[in-house]
Amino acid sequence: MKIVTIVGARPQFIKAAPVSQALAGQHQQILIHTGQHYDREMSDLFFDELHIPRPDYELGIGSGPHGRQTGQMLQRIEEALLAEKPAWVLVYGDTNSTLAGALAAVKLQIPVAHVEAGLRSFNRAMPEEHNRVLTDHCADLLLCPTQTAVNLLAAEGITRGVFLVGDVMVDAMQQHGALARQHSTLADRLHLRPRSFALATIHRPYNTDDPARLAVILTALAGLAMPVVFPVHPRTRAALARAGLTLPANVIALDPIGYLDMLALEQTAALIVTDSGGVQKEAYCFAVPCITVRPETEWVETVDAGWNRLAWGDAAQVIEAARRPWPTTPPPPVFGDGHAAERIVRLLERGTL
Repeated sequence: MKIVTIVGARPQFIKAAPVSQALAGQHQQILIHTGQHYDREMSDLFFDELHIPRPDYELGIGSGPHGRQTGQMLQRIEEALLAEKPAWVLVYGDTNSTLAGALAAVKLQIPVAHVEAGLRSFNRAMPEEHNRVLTDHCADLLLCPTQTAVNLLAAEGITRGVFLVGDVMVDAMQQHGALARQHSTLADRLHLRPRSFALATIHRPYNTDDPARLAVILTALAGLAMPVVFPVHPRTRAALARAGLTLPANVIALDPIGYLDMLALEQTAALIVTDSGGVQKEAYCFAVPCITVRPETEWVETVDAGWNRLAWGDAAQVIEAARRPWPTTPPPPVFGDGHAAERIVRLLERGTL
């Protein structure tokens, strides 16, 4: 069976890695990298760390306005699908690459499998929300990470082809978490002891494109009274420069880091502050308190369990959220058992019979 996998951003590399390993040796994999978020050094590092095969197609689309970027992807992906004629097209998450891959496939009547189906933030100001809704409504196989996702699809009338498989990011964390602790030396190089620092990641446009909003987040980080390790996303770095904002003295700014270094920092941080969906889940699975600087989250299970707190107001709200007591019992295992990729491969195989 030939399967085309479409990725375009680092979180999708992480999600695709366990599925790629589960497919290896059994089925033919064709990997299309759209280049939506492209940095050759970081892309190469992620492929090496996660043992993902090198892309068969590197489209090099790059960043740009949503319409132009998605249109270019749609054209180039369609050309690749016409050449490859796969049994399935596999898309991940909620990026423009996800939507372009799904649309190209359905126009060619190629079945689409959507990994991480059923997520909803109910914030239609987020481009990701449109991407995930549209992809879910044209997918043939909807591979849900949680029961909440299954329920949300049912509320929209989608019940056919829906399966609860667990979260492939849990697979990746279980495969690489111990390795990250053993091999990453980043915390030592920064002279940071375990549970003595916070980790921050900020990249969403509504946090980076508004100078006042970005200043609030920096003030909050300054008020945490501990060192804050901050791998700075290129969008965020550019926004800081445009706004003339300087980082607080307790913030340690880094260039973007690899997956293993990130996992190692997440496991030893005292607190994580983020607007990333994936980092929220990783914090939860590692039982590390997390504050999400967004008005909502797709991962409501993390909030319901008390391990994640939304803090969208002023800096004082973030600081107060950090200081309140956190749970003392382990997070419930709502994201699966680390075997999601195996279930996905079995469903793809069953769908071709």
